[in-house]
Amino acid sequence: MKATGKSKIRKTPSHESAEGGQIVLLSVTGQSPAVLTETVWALAKETPPIIPHRVVVLTTTVGRETLVKELLSPPENCVWDQLRSRLEGLGHDLTGRLHFGQTPHDIRVFTIFDPKLRRTRELADIGSEEENMAAADFITETVRGLAMDDEVRLVASVAGGRKTMSALLFAVMSLLAKEDDLLTHVLINDPFDSRGLRPRFYFPPAAAVIHRGTDREGAPVSASSETANIQLGKIPFVALRNLFERDLKKKWSYSRLVRECQNEAREHARQNVRLAISRSRLSLKVNGIAIPTSVRQHAYLLFLAERAAAEAPELPNYAAAFADFNQFCKRLYSEQNPSDFTDWRGASELKDMSLDYTQMERFCIKMKNELKEKLKDIGPNVIGLTGLLPQAGHFSLHLPPSRVTITG
Repeated sequence: MKATGKSKIRKTPSHESAEGGQIVLLSVTGQSPAVLTETVWALAKETPPIIPHRVVVLTTTVGRETLVKELLSPPENCVWDQLRSRLEGLGHDLTGRLHFGQTPHDIRVFTIFDPKLRRTRELADIGSEEENMAAADFITETVRGLAMDDEVRLVASVAGGRKTMSALLFAVMSLLAKEDDLLTHVLINDPFDSRGLRPRFYFPPAAAVIHRGTDREGAPVSASSETANIQLGKIPFVALRNLFERDLKKKWSYSRLVRECQNEAREHARQNVRLAISRSRLSLKVNGIAIPTSVRQHAYLLFLAERAAAEAPELPNYAAAFADFNQFCKRLYSEQNPSDFTDWRGASELKDMSLDYTQMERFCIKMKNELKEKLKDIGPNVIGLTGLLPQAGHFSLHLPPSRVTITG
């Protein structure tokens, strides 16, 4: 068949979220807004392509100024419009997609309550602990509003902004995101991530461009845009909302949300962890899996297990336990079977155990951390015990008596 007229570009279908819903790209950015265009480019290169309908950015006032200057100015031919044109030229159908910069909600600046002003103010940077927590609450509110909408597939990018912002976004996504949401990072080879290049690199242009300037270390460079390699990294995360969905729908702050989820996880572990420990042997099992212990680790955990089995009152802190623990160790030593060389209770470490209240705290923290590392190394079937070990403010093993077995 003979072709007539201009050839038509074949439109590439874009990946759709479930039941024809929207895909929303959420990104934290700082003073390098190129991570946003690079992320969009990398998503478009996926098979099938992932072309967001909306783009939402969380940033500071300084980040907003940089983003508007570099990506959205001038209005008639900005970098964002150039990106859209480039993708359309490659055959992507952008109908109803890549909306960004048209509404104030597209660029959301972190805020904090200022008691002096008696109102919230926008943040120019995030440095203090108070600012970090304000940013955490801001991210939580934003992600909750998007992730709790079943018509939205959320794609969150941790590629930009301060490391704290990226870490917070990862944590909030783990708490609130759905299983089919995405958490991404974007990587690009040197020197294209340098702000010292002229022109700046945002995405591969149709015709090769030579970028000159300095790399991130300040060394002079010259590179063609043809050598740029943008890679999308997909970061696996556990969708914890499957466990805590009832609480996640509540409009709690980030710290309250974490605290409530920790409490629920601890209660879940209490009902699903079985501890079996021997008095005369260095034998410890968690959910039927053997855990090797040292003399001191075993004494520490046996002391806690006996108190849990007897439903002894909770002690307020580590230091309050030093006298009871010293007496416990001496009793164990006195109960040893001298003719049984496998009886660990004959160890001199028990005979000589004498801790004052300051030594007791250091000892308990050390034993707990050592046990947590062992449980972590063995795997998920035993890791639940870590959250039941003593925490700051109380010294007890948070297991019901029915879940504790102590053998002779």
